[in-house]
Amino acid sequence: MAFEGLTDKLSAAFKRLRSKGKLTESDVKEAMREVRLALLEADVNYKVAKDFAAAVTERAVGQQVMESLTPAQMVIKIVNEELIALMGGEASRLETASRPPSVIMMCGLQGSGKTTHSGKLGKMLKSKGHRPLLVACDVYRPAAITQLQVVGEKAGVPVFEMGTADPVIIAKAAIAHARDHGNGFVILDTAGRLHIDEQLMNELKNVKAAVEPQEILLVVDAMTGQDAVNVASSFDEALGITGVILTKLDGDTRGGAALSVRAVTGKPIKFAGTGEKLDDLEVFHPERMASRILGMGDVMSLIERAEQQISEKEAAELERKLREDSFDLADMLDQLRQVRKMGDIKSMLGMIPGLGAKLRDVEIDERQFDRLEAIILSMTPAERQKPSIINPSRKRRIAAGSGMKVEDVNRLLKQYEQTRQMMKQLGGGKGKKGKRRRSMLLPGLGGPSFPQV
Repeated sequence: MAFEGLTDKLSAAFKRLRSKGKLTESDVKEAMREVRLALLEADVNYKVAKDFAAAVTERAVGQQVMESLTPAQMVIKIVNEELIALMGGEASRLETASRPPSVIMMCGLQGSGKTTHSGKLGKMLKSKGHRPLLVACDVYRPAAITQLQVVGEKAGVPVFEMGTADPVIIAKAAIAHARDHGNGFVILDTAGRLHIDEQLMNELKNVKAAVEPQEILLVVDAMTGQDAVNVASSFDEALGITGVILTKLDGDTRGGAALSVRAVTGKPIKFAGTGEKLDDLEVFHPERMASRILGMGDVMSLIERAEQQISEKEAAELERKLREDSFDLADMLDQLRQVRKMGDIKSMLGMIPGLGAKLRDVEIDERQFDRLEAIILSMTPAERQKPSIINPSRKRRIAAGSGMKVEDVNRLLKQYEQTRQMMKQLGGGKGKKGKRRRSMLLPGLGGPSFPQV
C-alpha cells in the first residue's frame, strides 16, 4: 500500500515524542530531523522536505500547548496541518466552461495511463449526471484508438474518432459534435512519447491553441517518484497544466510525488488513481491523504465508496429490515457483493483508523468471500430467510453443495448472527438534517476476527 514506509517512520518518530512528558527544543528538532529523513527516503524533493521540517519546527518550538493536548499531540497536529498545506490545502474542482462543452485535455508520457484515466474520468463524470465524450487524439500509438473505444464501452461513455487525421482537426470536430449532441464534457486523449520532445510539445500546444481547454490534466505515475515531479515541471513550463492525475496510489509508492508535485509546480493534484478498475478514481483530498500518511485512516473516503454502491432506495429497504429485525442471509449476500465492488478489501480496511498498521503484514485471501457466497448460494430460499431452521442434516447438505465442511457452515452462521447484531445496533439511523446514513458493514466482519471460511 502507498506511503507504508513513510507512515512507519513518522509513527516511530512520534512514538518517541509521546514517551516524553515535556518536550524541549532539542526534542522537537531531533524529531523533525527524523521526519526530514523519512520524507527524503520517500523520494520527496529535497527542498520541499527541508522547508517542511523548518516550517513545523518554527511552529512547534515555543508553541503553547492546548489544554486538551499533550506536547507530542500538538506536534502531530502541526505536522498534519503542514502536510495538508503542502498538498494544496483542499480538494480542487474541475473548471467548467460558461458555455458547454467544457474541454479537458489529458496529457502525459506514453505508458502513464492517459487512455485508461480518460475512461475513468468519463465514468466519474457520467456517475454525477453529466454526458461526457471521449475523443481519440492519439493517432500514432498502435491500437490507441481501439483501446479508447474498449475503455469507453466499459465506462458507458461514447467515443469520437476520425482515424489518423490531424489531432487538431479531430479535437475541433469533436467539440462541434459535442455541441450538436448535448455532451457537457469533452475529454481529449492526446498522444504521448517515451520522453518529452519538441514534436510532442508542439502538437499539444497546437491542440491547446485550437480548442482552449478549461483543464489540461497531466497524468503521472506515482511509482516513478521524483521523476513524476520532473515530468510535471517540464509539461507545466511548456504547456501550462492546470492539474495532475496521480496514478497507482494503491501500489508500493513511497509518496514522494504526492508530497512534492504541488510544492514544485504550484499545480494541484486533482484526482488519484487507486486501482485498475474504471471505478478506481478518487478526487484528491489533501486532508484525507495527510490522515492516511499519519496512520489515522480515511473514513470519509470509505463512506463515499460505500455510498457509490448502495442507493437511497436500497438503504431505505435495509433500514426497514434492521428496524424490523428481518435482516437475513440473502441480505448478507447482497452486502457482501456490494462490498466487493468497492475495491481491494485490505486497502478499505486500512482506511479504518487503527487498523492500517495492524493489517500491514496480514495476508487477506479474498477467495474466502467466494467461499462465503458459495455456502449461502447452496442454501434454499427458506434457509436464507430463516437460518434458525438449518439443522445438522441441512448443514451437511449445504456443506456438500458448496464443497465446504460443516464447520465452515457453522462459522458462517455464527458470523451472520454477529453481523446481524452489529447492524441492528449501528444501522438504520439517520444523520444530520434527517438525511439517511447509507452505511455498509463488511459481511462476516461482525465478530472479533476476519472470516476464515
